[in-house]
Amino acid sequence: MKRIIHCFLLLAAMFFVCCSSEDETKAETPVPAPTPASENTTGKTLVVYYSYTGNCRTIVNTLTSQLTADVVEIQPADKTQRYEANGYAIGTQLLNAIKANPGSASSYPAIDPVSTSLDDYDNIIIVTPLWWSQMAAIMQTYLFQNADAMSGKHVAMIVSSSSSGISGVVADAKRLLPDVEWMGDALHIRDANRSQASSLIADWLSGLDLQRASAQVMNITIGGKTVKATLADNSSAQALYEALQHGPITYDAHDYGDFEKVGDLGQSFPRNDEPITTRPGDIILYQGSSLCIYYDTNSWNFTRIGRIEGMTQDEIKDFVRAGEGNVSITLSLGNATAIHQVSSNAAALKAEGYISIGGMRVASPSRGIFIKDGKKMLIL
Repeated sequence: MKRIIHCFLLLAAMFFVCCSSEDETKAETPVPAPTPASENTTGKTLVVYYSYTGNCRTIVNTLTSQLTADVVEIQPADKTQRYEANGYAIGTQLLNAIKANPGSASSYPAIDPVSTSLDDYDNIIIVTPLWWSQMAAIMQTYLFQNADAMSGKHVAMIVSSSSSGISGVVADAKRLLPDVEWMGDALHIRDANRSQASSLIADWLSGLDLQRASAQVMNITIGGKTVKATLADNSSAQALYEALQHGPITYDAHDYGDFEKVGDLGQSFPRNDEPITTRPGDIILYQGSSLCIYYDTNSWNFTRIGRIEGMTQDEIKDFVRAGEGNVSITLSLGNATAIHQVSSNAAALKAEGYISIGGMRVASPSRGIFIKDGKKMLIL
């Protein structure tokens, strides 16, 4: 009889390890602390995650490099537990307690208090590990406690596992959050595709029906390609937006420090400097007159101007031509850069050489969009 019991426990332990999303070494890379909520919260996004060994923490770091969001980490009240010990006996015990009486608060393991108010957010993204084909018990506690506060919110989910399917985790989420609006299918990051997590998250985000804040937007054009950037809510970004209402701004930019493309705008804007650790896609004002588009990280006192969202780090590097030297960058408003009619005299334009779309005469342009002989030209 003893041998049968031992065999059963061994098989159960092996099954749990195969289904678990977590390995046994905790990651040390921190996720950025949440940004203080503002009064105007329409369209704001909150990422809520739990990570025992670090896989989900890594996912959140990748996610927040592509999306502007505040972050909350859920922590168990008892931090001494080793859920993987004794064939995941403790983790199994926690899950069985929830299954036995899912409607009782006493069935769920205690977690640290979370002070972040969900009233401040329209979108909530849950990032959770899989435990034995179910949602990790610690995350289940948070969702159980906050189901009413999440009612009517737009919710999405990313699940980390080793190899098992995530249908049980999805079922747990829908049981715990019956009154939310789910944004698309849950994204499954597992060992087989973990190295492609960045591109998987980018594709997944592009398909979500995120409620967007009514923020101001500008166009950034480099080498004939245009992307949109959401402007920050400060006097610096507002001043740039007002300047662009009078026409596009074109400036030359170069690589600096293998993390940014920076150039002088030719005019100064108000400064709202603060300590910032940049992420790929961040647009930063330096010393009031230089604009930096970041394709890697850096920490300094900067003014936040805006952010390019929905692009991976590699896509941003390709867009700014990282490492390729000087580029011409044009900032503009509106949806199009097409020129349907030129009112200036063509002969005069020919005599004057090239005209940038910012209205400046350029004798020998390198790259960008210019007007010559009354026609719009793209120079690569």
